[in-house]
Amino acid sequence: MTWRATVLTLFPEMFPGPLGQSLAGRALEQGSWSIEARNIRDHASGKHRNVDDAPFGGGAGMVMRADVLEAAIADCADDRPLVVMTPRGRPLTQAVVAGLADGPGVIVLCGRFEGIDQRVIEYRGMTEISIGDYVLSGGETAALVLLDACVRLLPGVMGAAESGVEESFAHGLLEYPHYTRPADWCGRAVPDVLLSGNHEAIATWRARAAREITQERRPDLWAAYLAQTQPTTIKTKGSAS
Repeated sequence: MTWRATVLTLFPEMFPGPLGQSLAGRALEQGSWSIEARNIRDHASGKHRNVDDAPFGGGAGMVMRADVLEAAIADCADDRPLVVMTPRGRPLTQAVVAGLADGPGVIVLCGRFEGIDQRVIEYRGMTEISIGDYVLSGGETAALVLLDACVRLLPGVMGAAESGVEESFAHGLLEYPHYTRPADWCGRAVPDVLLSGNHEAIATWRARAAREITQERRPDLWAAYLAQTQPTTIKTKGSAS
C-alpha cells in the first residue's frame, strides 16, 4: 500500500520541492509514496477569498480562520493522522517519525501569519508538532522536514536496511563519527581500530563513541538514555536508604 501525504497550504507550488530529489524523489517515482499539495484558499469565499482575519482580543498580525481550514480538512480527511506544524507543538523525534511512517500516511496542515484558530485544532483533535525552538515564516518548510524524515523510513527507500538502525536517535543516542579514504588527511589519521578488520572491536569503539558524543553534546538525550538503560533499584523493607 502506498504511503500517502496530503499537504494543506497556501503555497502548493512548494511541494514536492526537495522531496522530488534523491531518495525521496526516486521513491516517489517508484510509487512507494505519494504527495498531494492542496491550496487552502480554494475553500475560502468572497471576492478576495480571505483565509485570515484579525485576532480577537487585539494584537499584531492575522489568524487563519477555522471555517476555511475546516472546509479544507473535510475535503481530504480519512483514516490518516492529521498534523499541524507549529512552534508550540510536541518535538519531532525519531519515535514520532517512525510511528507516522508505519501508518497509512499523514495529512499536514501548514500554518501562516500569526497562527491558526485554536478551535479547529481542538475540533479535529490535531497533533501539533514542532521541528525546533525557533519560528519560521510558515509551516511548509517544517512539513518538508517531517515528510522527508518519514519517507526515508518506508520499506525499500534506503539502500541498506541497517542504515535506519545505526543512525542518530535510533537507540536514543547520537550516531558515532564516520571516516573514509584517504586514511590520512591533513595530518589527521583515521582511528586505528577502524582499519583493524576486527568487527567486534569496531562495534565496541562505535558504541563508546556514540555514548561519549551524546553525553557531550546532548545531555538531555544522555539523561533519557541512562534512565532507559540503567536498572532500577527496588527498595525493600529494611534496605539502606
